[in-house]
Amino acid sequence: MNARPLHDRLIVRRLEEGEQQIGGIIIPDSAKEKPQRGTVIAVGNGRVNKNGTRVPLDVKAGDLVLFGKFTGQEVSLDGEDYLVMREDDVLAVSDAAPAR
Repeated sequence: MNARPLHDRLIVRRLEEGEQQIGGIIIPDSAKEKPQRGTVIAVGNGRVNKNGTRVPLDVKAGDLVLFGKFTGQEVSLDGEDYLVMREDDVLAVSDAAPAR
């Protein structure tokens, strides 16, 4: 992937969730909720404050993050789906290693 987010934006790859079953009924892909966890792939340089100095981001590439259900803009790069979001849209950084 040859994309670099600008300012306080991040590129995140959603984590794949296992197949959902409720009471023995398999839920089709179109009805499944999208995961709200992902791995940060790339980060911007940070936002510029009122004084003109750049404030670095708290998250870094490789972090496992939690975000809201309707957060970010979905984009497709090199045939893969990603989310582009602002750092403010990240709810938490998880210490757990991302599942592969």
